Amino acid sequence: MNPFESRAFDDHEHVSFFRDRATGLRVIVAVHSTAPIGLAGGGCRWWTYPNADAALTDALRLSRAMSFKLALVGLPAGGAKAVILGGGEHPKSEANLHALGRAVHRLAGRFMAAEDVGTTPDDLDVVRSITPFVAQRAPGHDTADATAAGVLTAIRTGLAAKARGVRGSRVLVQGAGRVGYRLLELLRSDGAVIYVNDLSGTVVERAQRELRATPVSEEEMLDVDVDVFAPCALGDVLDLAAVPRLGCQLVAGSANNPLVDETVAEALARRGILYCPDFIASAGGVIGAARAGASELGSIASFMPSLDRIAELAREVFQRAEREGRSTVAVAVDLAHAALARMRGESGT
Repeated sequence: MNPFESRAFDDHEHVSFFRDRATGLRVIVAVHSTAPIGLAGGGCRWWTYPNADAALTDALRLSRAMSFKLALVGLPAGGAKAVILGGGEHPKSEANLHALGRAVHRLAGRFMAAEDVGTTPDDLDVVRSITPFVAQRAPGHDTADATAAGVLTAIRTGLAAKARGVRGSRVLVQGAGRVGYRLLELLRSDGAVIYVNDLSGTVVERAQRELRATPVSEEEMLDVDVDVFAPCALGDVLDLAAVPRLGCQLVAGSANNPLVDETVAEALARRGILYCPDFIASAGGVIGAARAGASELGSIASFMPSLDRIAELAREVFQRAEREGRSTVAVAVDLAHAALARMRGESGT
């Protein structure tokens, strides 16, 4: 388990491996960048990983995506991610959340922790009782709302590139958690015909009852005839074998790293399926959190990016990819690296 030899390593500044002596909890924190203010922000993902190598890969990929997201929307912080090897002997508990707090605190402010898959705002309040290095949540603010609104912006932009609108378009949302369910509500309000896939039968039944969504099983998820596939669960949803099965014109969702690797983006491009890179489509969460925090400081909020930035980025990526004959991921990664270089004050960019 050598970070430098991992395919997911992308010039990360710092990787820490923690084992809490009292509880035995294991935590990996990957800091991709702290430019320009010496601070990296990112979520704490509590998940059952098959092994530590898988956890390390996830931390490296997720922290890189967070850096890209922040740099592209112009927010002055770098990206990081904490992954907690939970489950089994280490379920989420107050003692284990305290152990997470001790791990975060040992980084002395380099990493500001936030919620992610497997953690909630209430969990982060427990972590905050151990360390101050936890992102503050503004009263009444939920990042799920802003994230879903950002994904809707990406979907609107992608459909416009295909000379379509949301109204009447068929959209399959895979994963109807906090973000996915809110996206279903927004799509329904915009006049889309919505389909839902989720591992929870209760959630699917609720979407049927409240939103008149059509349920789609795991087996038929890739084959269903829709215009948009919106992955809003975990990563690695699409591999090369999945691409020929897709019947959609656009892939855009809130899931981090929904493609197994960048060769999948190239395969999607060859099929004429537009892909909005995840670190653009899901940027609404960081934009919303920044604006909510800035609103307490008065007029500074007017200088914060808006969701329009997602549309601007998506259009630029779509147009350049078509013009240059490259995948949207390749173009977006180049833009992100250039933005990071500017934040670090590097010359030649």
